[in-house]
Amino acid sequence: MTKRLNANQIKLIAITAMTIDHLTWTFFPGTQAVWYVVILHIIGRLTAPIMWFFIAEGCQHTRDAKGYGLRLFIFAAISHFAYNFAFGIPFRPLSSGVFNQTSVLWSLAWAVVVIQISKSERISQRMKILAVIGICLITFPSDWSCIAVMCPFYMYVHRKNFRLQAKDIVIWTAMYAIVYFLAIDRIYGAIQMFTFLTIPILAQYNGSRGKAKGMKWLFYIYYPAHLFVIGFLRIYLHGDIPTIF
Repeated sequence: MTKRLNANQIKLIAITAMTIDHLTWTFFPGTQAVWYVVILHIIGRLTAPIMWFFIAEGCQHTRDAKGYGLRLFIFAAISHFAYNFAFGIPFRPLSSGVFNQTSVLWSLAWAVVVIQISKSERISQRMKILAVIGICLITFPSDWSCIAVMCPFYMYVHRKNFRLQAKDIVIWTAMYAIVYFLAIDRIYGAIQMFTFLTIPILAQYNGSRGKAKGMKWLFYIYYPAHLFVIGFLRIYLHGDIPTIF
């Protein structure tokens, strides 16, 4: 069967789903058990696994791993203020809890670090394990928590076997869903499992980047930019109140 989607097309799906999800949090704050709100958030579950998949792909194909990681850390710093402003979260980490304290880019940047650590022959296995534990701790408070570190790592390890990558998505999402179910909200914990809908989309990836070279920067710029816009929309609609709980 011919695979029909290139990286640019799949990333556009992720951007669209992400925007729908973030707008839903803005127009319908909190965890609302209304069918159409739930459906909109289900659509939003398409985004995270696509991010994880292309972190693994990026680490495989990049010629400058340090530059790739640094770029993610720079945009993670920018996106911290954009994400927190968008959803009314205090800028100082952990001041309002341990969940959703910064954007997923913080975890994705550290995922690149974990992948590079795993490839190093100069670091002992013991130190690698300790480093991964430490990185999981410092990324736990971000959006998608340390799941957005470990799933890209395992998808990188399994990059030649899509069936195993699909299992990675389901297994790591299930761990996140359980925590979300027990600690935050049961319905929205169950919603997290709909990341499996991304699997047939990623299965259509044909391995090519696509013709539009500027797409490389689109997500980096769009991510914080759309969050700043959503922040102003949040204040206009509701005042300075949080929309994610």
